[in-house]
Amino acid sequence: MKFVLLGLLLSLSAISVSAQTDLQKMIDTERAFAALAAEKGTKTAFLANIADDGVLFLPEKVNGKAHWTARAESKGLLSWAPNYADISSNGALGYTTGNWEFRPGGKGDNPSAFGDFITLWQRTPGGTYKFVVDIGVGHDKPAAYSEETSPPSYPQDPNAKNSSAADSASRFFESVASGGLRNAYKLYAADKVRAYREGAAPILGKEKFLDYIGKRKTTTALTKRSVFFGAADLAYITNTYTQTLPDGKIEKGNFVQIWKLIDGRWQIVLDVFKPVPEK
Repeated sequence: MKFVLLGLLLSLSAISVSAQTDLQKMIDTERAFAALAAEKGTKTAFLANIADDGVLFLPEKVNGKAHWTARAESKGLLSWAPNYADISSNGALGYTTGNWEFRPGGKGDNPSAFGDFITLWQRTPGGTYKFVVDIGVGHDKPAAYSEETSPPSYPQDPNAKNSSAADSASRFFESVASGGLRNAYKLYAADKVRAYREGAAPILGKEKFLDYIGKRKTTTALTKRSVFFGAADLAYITNTYTQTLPDGKIEKGNFVQIWKLIDGRWQIVLDVFKPVPEK
């Protein structure tokens, strides 16, 4: 029995070390992505780092390769830095999020737009990382621009029982339909959830998020059909939403959720809603 326990501990330790190595590799990829944008332009940087099937939300969902291939290079400079990152225990899927700012006249110009980004990264067969989802929100200028990256808030889980986040996501959808958005997040959001909404600074923590949702007083419907991808103890979903605002106006848009297996239960660790303006 001692040898069995020792073998299990060594196996878990190896997974942890591997995940840490993959995490740093992914963070370094994000930083190199931003550095390439500063050196050779945003178009060159995006085309070098996006997966063939990678998508952008601008705010409509588009194929990233096709979008950037057709787009002319701009003199404007988009700068960004990861402030938080996490990765699956097997290193196959991870994400970075952090602040961004835009200088329309290039490096020497003052930034005129600010916000936060979320990038989902997938490991290629060759061991490098390409991003499969890129979405962000804009908001007022923050107190400071940070280039520091905080360590993950949650432990790794090899998911030995091979449970699926899709089941929890389906129940989340059902909870939204039956009890409303706030009740659904109360049931499924992690304590340290990170939420992103257009025009607002990142909302960090479950209680603050529930308070924000409660004050909005919207009625929300989520499209049943969605795109879902998972790897070990991390998964993400992309979908569309419709919200009826207190004044009766209808807001439609896209959302991305990241789920993580925490203490044996799938929970939402990141959530972003991005409205699509009426045409």
